[in-house]
Amino acid sequence: MNTSSRLRTLAAAGLVHPRADAVIAARFDGQVPFFLPQDKVQVKYEMLRAHIVDGLSATAAADQHGYSRAAFYLVVAAFEDRGMHGLVDGRRGRRGPLKLTPEIVAFIAGTRPEVSSAQLAEQIEQRFSVRLHRRTVERARR
Repeated sequence: MNTSSRLRTLAAAGLVHPRADAVIAARFDGQVPFFLPQDKVQVKYEMLRAHIVDGLSATAAADQHGYSRAAFYLVVAAFEDRGMHGLVDGRRGRRGPLKLTPEIVAFIAGTRPEVSSAQLAEQIEQRFSVRLHRRTVERARR
């Protein structure tokens, strides 16, 4: 895989280091094409390796790899928690509607299709004391 196709793949996966220009670690000096400062996961791995194996301080390792010291500790925690998977950024934001409990989803699934989403939202509020927007109900019906 050449560098340009690798960059396209990284960009498509959302894995481009946002501060690649700040990566000043010797491994990323351009001499070996394998070490690409735009590869966020590789940079994080090398940052941890520089700290653990080479004995660089957390501040120096973070600085050389384009991260803050606080971000360094977040990377360490993610790596300790999930291993290599922790080096890939998790999905940001909520993981779905907060108010849709399994009981409410089951209730929605058991209703007739001719009942409007607005009417169903009212029924849910009366039965479960949870106010849902009709669009949330529509999405849950799919």
